Amino acid sequence: MTIELDHAPLPEMHHSHRDVTGGWLRPAVFGAMDGLVSNFALIAGVVGATGAGKGAVVAGFAGLVAGACSMAAGEYTSVKSQTELMRAEIAVERAELARNPEGERAELAALYRSRGLEPELADQVAAGLSADPEQALRVHVREELGVDPDDLPSPMLAAASSFVAFALGALVPLVPFLFGASGLTVALVLSVLGLFGFGAAVAQMTARPWWLGGMRQLALGVGAAAITFGIGNLLGVAVS
Repeated sequence: MTIELDHAPLPEMHHSHRDVTGGWLRPAVFGAMDGLVSNFALIAGVVGATGAGKGAVVAGFAGLVAGACSMAAGEYTSVKSQTELMRAEIAVERAELARNPEGERAELAALYRSRGLEPELADQVAAGLSADPEQALRVHVREELGVDPDDLPSPMLAAASSFVAFALGALVPLVPFLFGASGLTVALVLSVLGLFGFGAAVAQMTARPWWLGGMRQLALGVGAAAITFGIGNLLGVAVS
């Protein structure tokens, strides 16, 4: 007699996650969207005011360079300041662990009790983690500050990501005018495709519906450009 056994699938033991703390995604997304939207809006405003494609080239290049440098400088300064603040707070925690290790161990035990561990087990876990000062520091920083001391955001990475992404985004509406375009039609089409495509790509990275991300970014970008073009057109009429 043959006995067949049903074997339940083994639980997955290993899986990977995407990098959510590297400090590059937010400035890259912000830079690309800002570059595309702001430069198209700038070019649309110039064309609306003057009707000249040559002026759009000058304005577009100026907007690309100035915007990319400004974005990179802003990202570097903000992330650098944030990192310096984190390091200062980590130093405070390190000093407190050296000054009062027993008090910090008791604090850690109380934290684990508040999360549902039995008092005796919480004390054992806290004592085990506190045996190594560096390990204790990492645990306290993660629990109290909510940051990983071994994976702080990089100011240079944020600045470089922002600079490159802004420049690429700002180049999209500028390309037609580099080849002699005088109107906004081609630039508008490219910008619409760029807005929708990049919004869809970001949505895929964040596990959101691609069409929702694309439409959201398209609506925001077109709205900003329409307002700027309208103001430029009014100013052009007023000047004339």
